[in-house]
Amino acid sequence: MKHITRVFFSLFLLVVILASPLKASEKPLLRWGGDTEGGVPYMFYDPFNMDRLIGYEVEIMDAIADYLGMKAEFVQNGWDNLIPGLERHLYDVTIDGLEITPEHKEVVNFSIPYYSTFLQLAVRKGTKNIETLEDCKGKVVGTLKQSYAYFTLVEAGIQDIRTYEDEINAFNDLENGRLDATLFDDPIAVYYAGFNPEIVFVGPPVGRMDYGIAVRKEDKELLSKINEAIVYLRDSGKLREIYDRWNLWSPMMAEMFQDFSPRNVEASMFNYWAEHQKPEITWEKRINRYTSFLPILGKAALVTIKVSIAAMVLAILLGLILAMTKIFGPTFFSRIAIAYIEAIRGTPVLIQLFFIFYGLPNIGIKLSPFVAGVLGLGLNYAAYEAENYRAGLLSVPRQQMEGALALGMTRWQALKHVVLPQAVRVALPPVTNDFISLLKDSSLVSVITMVDLTKAYGQLATTYYDYFGTGIIVAVIYFLLGLPFVRFARWTEKKMAVAVKGGKTQKNSNSFVGKKPGSY
Repeated sequence: MKHITRVFFSLFLLVVILASPLKASEKPLLRWGGDTEGGVPYMFYDPFNMDRLIGYEVEIMDAIADYLGMKAEFVQNGWDNLIPGLERHLYDVTIDGLEITPEHKEVVNFSIPYYSTFLQLAVRKGTKNIETLEDCKGKVVGTLKQSYAYFTLVEAGIQDIRTYEDEINAFNDLENGRLDATLFDDPIAVYYAGFNPEIVFVGPPVGRMDYGIAVRKEDKELLSKINEAIVYLRDSGKLREIYDRWNLWSPMMAEMFQDFSPRNVEASMFNYWAEHQKPEITWEKRINRYTSFLPILGKAALVTIKVSIAAMVLAILLGLILAMTKIFGPTFFSRIAIAYIEAIRGTPVLIQLFFIFYGLPNIGIKLSPFVAGVLGLGLNYAAYEAENYRAGLLSVPRQQMEGALALGMTRWQALKHVVLPQAVRVALPPVTNDFISLLKDSSLVSVITMVDLTKAYGQLATTYYDYFGTGIIVAVIYFLLGLPFVRFARWTEKKMAVAVKGGKTQKNSNSFVGKKPGSY
C-alpha cells in the first residue's frame, strides 16, 4: 500500500507541474476576458485558421493595449461568468458585448461606451403574424441568458422565453420550428442569421444598448487609462476604421461619434466572414476541415486527461481515508466522515466547482483553474470512492482481523497487511469504472475558464455551424480516452474480483470468498 500511495502522489505532482507552464513577456500584460463560443463578430477563432483569434473587440483590445504600451492577452471564460471572473482577478478587464446596465454597474465599473447598438427581432421566413414585441406575446422567443434582450422580453410581458448560452443554437431552433422568434443584439443577428435564407428580420430597432469595458471597482487608475485610450481611438478614427472593416458602422454609431462621413474603408472582415458562409463545401474540404481540428482537440484532450488523472488520484486517496475513518475511526471523526460523504453526494458537482473557484476568493482562498478543477472533481468523487472502499472493507470477514490479532499483529498492522489488500481488490473494479465517469464529468471544468474537450467542441461547432460532424469526432476522442480504462476495468474484474463458476467458488490464495462477511 505504501508503494501504491507513493505512485499516486508522484503522479498527482507530475500532472500539477505539467499543467503549470511558465510564461514570459517583454511588455506588461493587459489580460482581458471574453468568450469565443458563439463570439462572432466580437471574438472568435478564424474559421480559415483556427490558431488565430479575430473579432472587432479583439482589434479594439489590441489597439488599447498598444496605446497603453502593453501586450493584450486573452483569457477564455463563459459569457455569464465574465464579471464573476473579473472579480476573481482572472483578468484585468472584460469585454464581450457587455451592456452597461444598472445591474452590472452595481458590481463593476464601466468605461465610456465604445459601441452602441439595438436589438433585432428575427422570425422564420413566411411568418406573417409577428412584427413587434407586442406580437410576441403568447409566442416562444429565444435569446441570450442574462442579457439586455432577456430583460427587455420580460418587461414586454413575454411569458415563454427560452434562454441560450450560444446564439447559433437559438437561430437553429428558430429555423427548425422550436422557436417563433429570437431577439438579439444587431451585430449577433447580422452575423449569425443575416446569411440564412430561412430567417428574416422584422420590425423596427428595439431599444438601445451601450457596450463598455468592465473594470473592477477598485481599479480606478486602470479605468481612467482605458477611457483615455478609447477617446484617443475614437478621435483618431481608429475605432471607425475597425467598425467599417466589420460592417458595424450604423446611423446610431454616427450619432454617437458625431461622424457622418461616408465609409472610406472596405468591409474586408465582413466579406471574409461572408466567404465562410458559402453553404456547400466538398467532402474533401470537409475532411480537411476536420483534420485541422485535431491539434485543437488534441490540446483540449490533454487538459481533460490531466484534470481527470489528478482528480482521480485525489479521490482515491481521500476516499480510502474517509472509508477507514467512517468504519474504524473514533465516533467523532466517523461522524465527520459520514457528514462529508452525505453532503458531497447530496449537492451537484457544478455547484461545488462554482463555490471553490468563485466563492472561496471571498475568504482569501484563490486557486488556479486547474487546481480548482482537480479539487472540485476530486473532492466530489472521493465521497463515492469512500463508499466503494467501505463496501470492500465490510466484505472482508471479521475472522480475518481476529486471526491477524491472534497472531500478534497490532490493529494497524492487521488493517495494512490483511484487510486493506483484500478490500482494495474488491473495490478496484468499481473504482476503475468511476474514473471513466469522472473523465466525462471533467467537461464541467469549462465553467471555470478551462478549455477542455467539451469547450473546444462548442467553440468549433459554433464557428462552423457543425454540431453533427464535430460532435462525432469529439465523441470518438472521449471513447478512445476512456477505452484503456474500460479494458483495465474488465481485466481487474477477471484477475482481482471474485467469480463463481460451475457452482464452485473461484479464488486466489488471498481470497476470502465463501466466508460470512462481518463487521469490525
